[in-house]
Amino acid sequence: MKILFAIQGTGNGHLSRARDVYPELAKFGDVDVLISGIQADVEVPFPVKYRFYGMSFIFGKKGGVDLIATAKTAKLFRLLKDIREFPIEQYDLVINDFEPVSAWACRRKHLPCISVSHQCAVLHPNAPKPESGDIIGKLVLKRYAPVTAGYGFHFKAFAKNIFTPVIRKEVREMTSVDKGHYTVYLPAYDDESIIKHLSQFPDAKWEVFSKHNKTPGTTGNVTLRKIENRAFIESMASCTGLLCNAGFEGPAEAMYLNKKVLVIPMLTQYEQHCNAAGAKAMGATVIKTLSEKNYAVIREWLDKGKKIKVEYPDITAEIIEKIVTENVPLFKQRFKAPAGIDF
Repeated sequence: MKILFAIQGTGNGHLSRARDVYPELAKFGDVDVLISGIQADVEVPFPVKYRFYGMSFIFGKKGGVDLIATAKTAKLFRLLKDIREFPIEQYDLVINDFEPVSAWACRRKHLPCISVSHQCAVLHPNAPKPESGDIIGKLVLKRYAPVTAGYGFHFKAFAKNIFTPVIRKEVREMTSVDKGHYTVYLPAYDDESIIKHLSQFPDAKWEVFSKHNKTPGTTGNVTLRKIENRAFIESMASCTGLLCNAGFEGPAEAMYLNKKVLVIPMLTQYEQHCNAAGAKAMGATVIKTLSEKNYAVIREWLDKGKKIKVEYPDITAEIIEKIVTENVPLFKQRFKAPAGIDF
């Protein structure tokens, strides 16, 4: 059986999860990997057959997506060409982690496309939601990579086909200790802003994995480090707490490692605000921005924040077996797939 595993390359969470999903898929057939997007900082330990520019959102330096840079770097005609020319019909099964080229290629040929993603769970009606809605943000989330069936990951398994997070084997093998520092990953803020604000808490030692600066260095109590998979995992496993944007994999892994968690959802990003609501329900602290007006909350988190401990069982193999078993018959039938799944 020929399987296409299509992965979103904007951000690091999708590729991190793929490290454990890929070997399970490989048990069922020959797997070709497609990655689209230009904002990831981690590599994967398996061969990648297709790399596409895709449709990426560019991280800004003030807490959100840089809309101007995103518009300037968008290559719509290239994206449409990749969708039109991709040989999607040669695959017996398409597994999609929020990746637009393969999703729209399937939709164009009326073929099934199976979502295995966190975004699928975020869209579920039972998923945690922020107090204020975002109609446009939800629409973008639904239409960015349309699928015909969905299996999702979230902080809790709150519905059928919604599972607890895939905790990477590398993380599961780490021994969680507390060496007194705080691990930081805030790709939507520049280093100057991060140093400025975190320096206001001189009794805390901060290890910042920088999206914008490739030169390591230390300023006072703030150390800048390059983004490297193993280094980040080791820092997180030995930290007191994690300060990060409101992604999914990072906070979930920190909770698994029994750490304090403080998240800052990226501005105008609906998914991140949904994630923040979910993380808060798990015991994480949430602030809207890294700014002076939130110093009191950061101080309280440093002094009184509680570590979060959850048991996330290693069920990746069972999940992938379930997905393959339930969906291979549909591909064999080559049925005309519906326009897309709606929750």
